[in-house]
Amino acid sequence: MDSASQTASQRPTLAQRCNDYYELCKPRVVLLIVFTAMVGMFLAVPTMVPISALVFGTLGIGLMSASAAAVNQMIDVQADSRMRRTRKRPLVTGHLDTRESAIFAFVIGALGMAILLVFVNALTAWLTLFALIGYAGIYTMYLKRATPQNIVIGGAAGAAPPILGWTAVTNEVSLDSIILFLIIFIWTPPHFWALAIDRAKEYAEVDIPMLPVTHGIEHTKTQVLVYTVLMFGVSLLPYFSGLSGLVYLASAVVLSGWFLVYAIRLKWWPKAGLGMKMFGYSIVYLMLLFTALLVDHYVPLIAAGIDTLTASA
Repeated sequence: MDSASQTASQRPTLAQRCNDYYELCKPRVVLLIVFTAMVGMFLAVPTMVPISALVFGTLGIGLMSASAAAVNQMIDVQADSRMRRTRKRPLVTGHLDTRESAIFAFVIGALGMAILLVFVNALTAWLTLFALIGYAGIYTMYLKRATPQNIVIGGAAGAAPPILGWTAVTNEVSLDSIILFLIIFIWTPPHFWALAIDRAKEYAEVDIPMLPVTHGIEHTKTQVLVYTVLMFGVSLLPYFSGLSGLVYLASAVVLSGWFLVYAIRLKWWPKAGLGMKMFGYSIVYLMLLFTALLVDHYVPLIAAGIDTLTASA
């Protein structure tokens, strides 16, 4: 085979290129962001979300979140190349270069901003932009390497999606949307520190001052337990504020209770791999908790519909 044929055979296919850009967006993270934003939209209205707010709000928030994820990978490429969890990312493998990634991040970020400004509302657009700057700029460029409280402080950007979804429908920030924000804000430290405990050596090697690196594993386990207890209490707030009902309350008690079991085991009965198991459960926890909020929200409507059909039968 001549050199021209070898070069051609090494060129990535269109599908491979698309997959590289897809992975640049941290799709699993963005999916969770978009999902919690959509739940915020549905909880903001008593019946159905206006279709335009649902479609364009979801699209705009998703694109801007993907842009922030791409910028995060551009900044962290050197550290990512030295960590087992991130060494297959497209910038690390060389499938994408910094210029391509920067253009892509700018285009999808600008497109998302334009969609929110034109088809949703300015409040949602600017709040989403501030969240993007908070995550990709303040957290990734500064806080991540400046303080072991990086996750706590930077968690505000990652906790914004329910507020963004709420404002996409109502064009205002309410107490209920702040409660949804608080759930994710308090969830973030035990979620990420569980991972950091398992990968403390790698974070130390790349000079990122995660809490297990600066204060030790045992201190971090204590903090995970403290924040999990706080999260248990905060997860009940939607019921006591009147945002949700008994279906959500029961779900929150069970889901948060199991999270607490993980935190207790991690503190006093640890074993190899438990941190990663807790990290995995934390993702499932948040998805199920917000699903419970959504289901609970529509239970009265479903019950009313059944009563109407029964009465008319």
